[in-house]
Amino acid sequence: MAGAGLLALIDDITTLLDDIASMSKVAAGKTAGVLGDDLALNAEQVSGVRAERELPVVWAVAKGSIKNKFIIVPVALLLSAFVPWLITPLLVIGGSYLCFEGFEKVFHHIAHRNDPEDHHVTKEVLNPAADMVALEKKKIAGAIRTDFILSAEIVVIVLGTVQAASMTEQILVVSLLALGITVIVYGVVAAIVKLDDVGLHLLKSARSGVVMIGRGILRFCPILMRTLSIVGTAAMFLVGGGILIHGFPWVHHLTESVAHLAFINQLPGWIFDILANAIVGIVYGGLLVGIFESVGKLRAKVVNAS
Repeated sequence: MAGAGLLALIDDITTLLDDIASMSKVAAGKTAGVLGDDLALNAEQVSGVRAERELPVVWAVAKGSIKNKFIIVPVALLLSAFVPWLITPLLVIGGSYLCFEGFEKVFHHIAHRNDPEDHHVTKEVLNPAADMVALEKKKIAGAIRTDFILSAEIVVIVLGTVQAASMTEQILVVSLLALGITVIVYGVVAAIVKLDDVGLHLLKSARSGVVMIGRGILRFCPILMRTLSIVGTAAMFLVGGGILIHGFPWVHHLTESVAHLAFINQLPGWIFDILANAIVGIVYGGLLVGIFESVGKLRAKVVNAS
């Protein structure tokens, strides 16, 4: 009897592990797009510090990301179990933040493009008088805030995939994926920010072929970082816009109506989804930045008048 009970227990465990593996595979596939955004945003956020501080900054953000997961995962599971209707409003708040941050970044770049006092972070790094501790803290805090929103989005997507499963399976799938995603994302981010050091190391080789590879890597690094900066900003609009489309039923219905227009329904579905997310994110972000700037000017006028 004891042997039969042990075999039954092993069989149950094996079945549970198979179910978890299957659900994790499906959930990981559905979060692939957000993972790409997460990678681009975090690589762009932690770039620009001095070479010897790059890995410590990545590690600090990774620890912040793990802390985010320890908050998000239990809260998301509790909300899903007891107040599932609250998840969507919280996601909309996060999506609004992403849209605002993305548009504010673009607005600042355009508005202060010719401002001699407007310096990119890399110029601050080269300035020996710059407060590097404050700069690092600012970048780390910004990256952790962004990670919190994207992590919440990923966790909710995973929860939606395993919602029909038992609570045990939900806890295991969400927890394992949250930890695995953190390790993968920040491992890749660390590799990206240290790529230039690899190129410099290869330049010291005595073999001409290796030196050429090193030069190629060094030429590629600035292009990669500029690309990640653009992709990271675009990701704010895409993820934020996608959250808003699914968070506001009337926006979702509007995009569906537009999708059926004669000159648009010829587009592949995935292209239309990208365009819709981007347009909603940009318009909403512009609206928020406009309100924020107007309130700031009004407040300044009130202060000056008094």
